[in-house]
Amino acid sequence: MSITSDRIAVGDTTPALIDARWVDGPGGYTGVEPTAEWAEEIRRLARARNATLLAHNYELPAIQDVADHVGDSLALSRIAAEVDSDEIVFCGVHFMAETAKILSPDKRVLIPDARAGCSLADSITADDLRAWKDDFPDAVVVSYVNTTAEVKGLTDICCTSSNAVDVVASIDPDRDVLFLPDQFLGAHVKRETGRDNIHIWAGECHVHAGINGDELTAQANAHPDADLFIHPECGCATSALYLAGEGAVGDDRVKILSTGGMIDAARATGAKQVLVATEIGMLHQLRKAAPGIDFQAVNDRASCPYMKMITPAALLRALREGRDEVFVADDVAERARRSVERMIAIGNPGSGE
Repeated sequence: MSITSDRIAVGDTTPALIDARWVDGPGGYTGVEPTAEWAEEIRRLARARNATLLAHNYELPAIQDVADHVGDSLALSRIAAEVDSDEIVFCGVHFMAETAKILSPDKRVLIPDARAGCSLADSITADDLRAWKDDFPDAVVVSYVNTTAEVKGLTDICCTSSNAVDVVASIDPDRDVLFLPDQFLGAHVKRETGRDNIHIWAGECHVHAGINGDELTAQANAHPDADLFIHPECGCATSALYLAGEGAVGDDRVKILSTGGMIDAARATGAKQVLVATEIGMLHQLRKAAPGIDFQAVNDRASCPYMKMITPAALLRALREGRDEVFVADDVAERARRSVERMIAIGNPGSGE
């Protein structure tokens, strides 16, 4: 464990934060509280660096509130490409910052803690995909955006959870499809398209997979009038459809949604209570979008430890020191960019995951 203390190099600063110190521990950087002075200093440093702050929906509420833009990974990466900034500070996990770099190669992209990984992205490597493609040489590879740059570079077309069905439906029905890496999203796509020639990688997000059907059933029974917002990465998505099919829950109450789709549905629903099956950071944006609705987590322990590594201390450190910078090799970025652009060309890229 190490302790770091630096003075800020640019302009005036908030006195209380001149000697702010942070502890580098196994769970990430700590030691700085998200006070009003902290938020003021974060914004001042961002202006001085000509940086745009992006935060994923699963980040800590304080990180979301200080960001210039909050949303899903693809939506944020597209914003990164459009803004007139020298730097992008991406408060999310590593593959997200890579995607931003792929779509905005001329900008400097920082992630507040480069150790913030992703269990889903880590469930398939480039070597794994090469071997799988060798087994199905004529197949079309469809990769969820929650993958590394190297995997995207070996992909024919990317997808998000909001457009995965449309992407797969756009492919010649006689062609085999290799869908990766999320098995639950893949199962959802297979149900919706009815394809028998879709092969699904057995990967998962450990947080979403841990939201199980028994928990969902118990919560739905305890809150019979609540709507159910279910992310398709969740292990309980099949259970939600089963409950609807059996009549235990009304069809109109079960909504399989991307996180961006949840925001839209929150503004449109007539329900007074909504049970939410995704990472708990999403509750902050839902409550801001529809403050009159009671949003409750199906599993209140569904917190991603990697997302939560982007702490107030980590963000302050990134802006003070200008690190950690994200790099993607030019040849990998060029191939990966094509797979993302093919998805966007189909239309309905959604708002991210």
